[in-house]
Amino acid sequence: MSDDKTSPELQQLDARIAKARKGSDQGNGPEMSGFGAAMRYATELVSGLIVGVAIGYFLDKWLDTGPWFLVVFFFLGAGAGIMNVYRTASGIGMAPGYKDPAPTIKSSVVTDADNKTDDKKRG
Repeated sequence: MSDDKTSPELQQLDARIAKARKGSDQGNGPEMSGFGAAMRYATELVSGLIVGVAIGYFLDKWLDTGPWFLVVFFFLGAGAGIMNVYRTASGIGMAPGYKDPAPTIKSSVVTDADNKTDDKKRG
């Protein structure tokens, strides 16, 4: 393959990349209607409750512990559902490639000022 940057293959590739970028810049579709948002939030909340109650129910049946696990996992499921509703409503973690910022590494270079403060602490 030649190093010529104006080859037809590269021009076609550039055109395809530009077309793909143009399509992705238009967003993820129309905004959710009020009813659609309410249904999504309700589904998030109810699904958390159902999973929590199911886990608690089956643990109670398996371990014969009465309603203890059911009550505990009901509240855990409710908390998970509320957290999911909050994340959905605020859009946290919805962006593609979302990650928490990486922790920064402090410099390992020791300066004279650092040595002087360490000496004051020691003696």
